[in-house]
Amino acid sequence: MRVPFTSSPSRPNAWLTILQLWTLTASLVSAYKPLSDSFLRAIPMPESSDFDIHTGSMLSPILIPRVPGTAGQKKVQEHFASWFQRELPKWTVEWQNSTSRTSISGNVEIPFGNMIIRREPPWTKPGQTNYLTLAAHYDSKYEPEGFIGAIDSAAPCAMLMQVAKNLDKYVTQMYDEMAELGEGGTVEMDMGIQILLLDGEEAFQKWTDTDSLYGARALAEKWATTPNPPSAKFYKYRNPLNQISMFMLLDLLGSAEPMIPSYFSETHWAYQNLATIETRMRELRLLETKPKENFLPDEGRNRTFGGISDDHLPFIKQGVPILHVIPSPFPHVWHKIEDDGEHLDMPTVRDWARIVTAFALEWLDMMEVWSDPGDNPES
Repeated sequence: MRVPFTSSPSRPNAWLTILQLWTLTASLVSAYKPLSDSFLRAIPMPESSDFDIHTGSMLSPILIPRVPGTAGQKKVQEHFASWFQRELPKWTVEWQNSTSRTSISGNVEIPFGNMIIRREPPWTKPGQTNYLTLAAHYDSKYEPEGFIGAIDSAAPCAMLMQVAKNLDKYVTQMYDEMAELGEGGTVEMDMGIQILLLDGEEAFQKWTDTDSLYGARALAEKWATTPNPPSAKFYKYRNPLNQISMFMLLDLLGSAEPMIPSYFSETHWAYQNLATIETRMRELRLLETKPKENFLPDEGRNRTFGGISDDHLPFIKQGVPILHVIPSPFPHVWHKIEDDGEHLDMPTVRDWARIVTAFALEWLDMMEVWSDPGDNPES
């Protein structure tokens, strides 16, 4: 199981990492520009043909057992790859593969595959783009047999696919306009979006430091030890981990009435912006659900600074800023056979897709490409 933990950078240069994070946070806070009301209204609702649990082109293929090393894992990997190739051909897709012995495999190496999907300015060189990174794990638990893991985390993966679909035209417009104006080429302006679909989050037996987070540990280690080429014109980021402006991890989302606290003081400002987006969308009647309390309590009244063990751990240990979107308490179907498509609350699933889309649009400063004559400049 995931257990509470207290986060602290563990590298020898931890204080340098913290100082860099504070500097990055200050610059992001000052540059953050909220979306207008009309832009929020323009964010599309996920189509039922995409999110139907039986026939949906995004969600239904993920609602199968997908334990690492099984045919289900390979089938879901093929679904992700074919969907992005077909629907979003301008996004790059690559795999970071690894193998590991697990608590049940003895001497047999089990394969794990992390999918890395990116959209970045076409003029950038390796090591130049800073990425808003959206992540979820796609594997399912080894036990109980036949476990689907709809909230954990098939639905969050489908949400991220929808977010990418929603972002695509605006990112294309932004890059085209910047290229035409001769803008870009500076680290701050060279913003991209990176989606990580991570494998091997679940423990095979009992959650420990070694029996969990197989994919996330492998990816964070690889990126920490892979230097970016110094030949990049605006070389600033020493390795791919340094290019992550924010690591937003979605997990256990899809049940009704979730309560998401703020977990990390360093990124509490980003949590507040996400909460403000939800509040504004509810005030504009853009969300389907009508919970007793917002998913994200304003100002983070339920702060639980310290966090929950999840795929962000190998990254936060390297100084990466984390925004963890996971309910506390966990949904009642967590790690039970009932965590299947039938137990998803689909209005909640669709609302999360719209909320995360709006957050990503704001982060990428998309008000620069939005034009609506009916907009109130102050909205």
